[in-house]
Amino acid sequence: MTSLKPYLIRSIYQWILDNNLTPHLLVDAENADAILPMQFADNGKIVLNIRPQAVEALSLGNDTVEFNARFSGKPMHIIAPVVAIMAIYAKENGKGMVFNQDDEDIDDTPPPEKTPPTKPTLRVVK
Repeated sequence: MTSLKPYLIRSIYQWILDNNLTPHLLVDAENADAILPMQFADNGKIVLNIRPQAVEALSLGNDTVEFNARFSGKPMHIIAPVVAIMAIYAKENGKGMVFNQDDEDIDDTPPPEKTPPTKPTLRVVK
C-alpha cells in the first residue's frame, strides 16, 4: 500500500496556496538522501519556503519533494525525501500538519482476517 504522507503534503500545500498563505516545509536535514543547503540547517532541521514565487520546477512526488531555488544568491537543486519531511505549514498562522517520524517504520498492511469460529455441534446422549 502506498504511503498517505505525500498525498497529505500535496493537499495541504494546495490549501495553503488557496488561502494566499506561504507554504513552508520542516525537513530532517540529517537524512542521508536529502540534498539541502546545510549552512541554513539548525539542530539537524531546516525550514524551506516553497511558495511558487520562491522556487522553480516544484515537484511534490510520492518519494521526494524537489525544486530549484536560490540560497544566498547561489542556485541549488533541492531534494527532500518524503520520509524526511517533518511538517508542512503556513508561515503566517502555523496551520498545517506535523508528521510523526516514528510512523515511517510502521507497516500499513491490514491485519490478516480472522477465521470465524466453528459452529458448535450437538449430539444426542442417552
